[in-house]
Amino acid sequence: MSQTFKKVTKKVIKERYGINKSISPLFEKGSGHHLNGFDHPTVIVIANDAPSSFQTFDWGLIPFWVNDIGHAKQMENRTLNAKCETVFELPSFREAILKRRCIIPVDGFFEWLHHRNKTYPHYIYPKDETVFSLGGIWEQWSDQSTGRMKRTFSIITTAANDMMDKIHNSKKRMPLILNPETEMDWLSQDLSNTDISLLMQPFKAESMAYHTVSRLVTSRKENSDVPEVKEPLNYQELSKGLF
Repeated sequence: MSQTFKKVTKKVIKERYGINKSISPLFEKGSGHHLNGFDHPTVIVIANDAPSSFQTFDWGLIPFWVNDIGHAKQMENRTLNAKCETVFELPSFREAILKRRCIIPVDGFFEWLHHRNKTYPHYIYPKDETVFSLGGIWEQWSDQSTGRMKRTFSIITTAANDMMDKIHNSKKRMPLILNPETEMDWLSQDLSNTDISLLMQPFKAESMAYHTVSRLVTSRKENSDVPEVKEPLNYQELSKGLF
């Protein structure tokens, strides 16, 4: 995932979501060219408890009922994503999907194509070069040993659309990208299960763009949180009309 807003100014972000409050400290705290979920980075969100403000939550949902730090660390690694098909059923998510939803603004995300036993990283972004609004759920967890409060989130995933079906060809999934025309409905306190389900649909492929990038994004030795991680890189073996 990427949340740098490299081509998007703070003014554009604030106007997009109709939020006039300062974003400057959060913009710096929550930004990154490549965010690895297993690092549990702090990310800018808009949550339904304060829809007129930007907040920062940590990626990897810890359910409110977790009672110790060891269990919390296990849970946050398992809950980076929540499938829309099971989100109403699983104990980790079923209360949050009804009561605690959030929007995660991103300027793009990374996904991998599998081809002949190799993986090829792709960067996917809005065709209009603004932002995607990812749909998420959140929780507030209290460490009983210290009293520290922590807010965390998961990103909802859906079945892949036609474009993502070809890129993410192993699992055929994609993040829930909310329709710009109805994205703020995701934060409504008055949604039924049916209303929520109707918002959890695959985003239209024609509004998305992509290009292949270097394998820097998967490097364990080099810093991947740099602008170069998003730069286009063509792979000759993919240039023969794979799509």
